[in-house]
Amino acid sequence: MEITTDMIKALRDETSVSIMQCKKALEEAGGDIEKAKVLLRKSSAMIANKKSDRELGAGVAAAYTHAGGAVVGAVVLSCETDFVAKNEEFVKLARDIAMHVAAMAPQFKSREEVQESDLRAAKEVFTKEAANVPDAMREKAIQGKLDSFLADKVLMEQPFVKNGDVTVGELISTGVQKFGEKIEITRFERLSVK
Repeated sequence: MEITTDMIKALRDETSVSIMQCKKALEEAGGDIEKAKVLLRKSSAMIANKKSDRELGAGVAAAYTHAGGAVVGAVVLSCETDFVAKNEEFVKLARDIAMHVAAMAPQFKSREEVQESDLRAAKEVFTKEAANVPDAMREKAIQGKLDSFLADKVLMEQPFVKNGDVTVGELISTGVQKFGEKIEITRFERLSVK
C-alpha cells in the first residue's frame, strides 16, 4: 500500500510524533493507522527507557481547577531544557496531567512508591473477599484484585482521562519521543474541599 502524505499527516495529528517516525510506522504497518499507533507506542517506551538516565533541569508547574472550584489537580512536569519547558505543547501536556490528577485522584506515582503496609492492608481485604474462591484459584484471584487496586491508585498505570486507550505512563513515553528529552512527573497533588 502506498503511504500518502495525508495518511502521515493524520497519524501525526493524532499522535504528535515526528513526521519521519509516523512515516516509518505506517510503512512498517502496511498503511494501517491503528497498527502504526501501536508501533509508535512501543517505540515511545523504548526511547523513554534510553533517555531515563538523563538529568532533569527544567520543567513547568501546572494546575487544573475543576468547575465549581471544589477540586484542584497540580503537577510538576520536568524535562531537560528550558526550550522544551516553554513549548506550548509541553505546557498543555502538564495541564492535561493536572486535569487527570484532579479527576482520578491517584495516590502514588509508581508502584515503587506504594508502601509495604498499604500492600499488606489491601491484601488482607482481598484475602477476605476471596475466601469463597476455590483453593486452586484463590491466590490468582487475590493477585488480580491487588493488580486492579494498584492500577486504580498508581498515576502512571491509570488510563488517561482524555483517552482511555493509553495510560499516563504511555502518555509520558510519547512525550519523550515527541520532545526528544527525558520527561518525568516529579510531583503531583490533588486538593479537594471534601
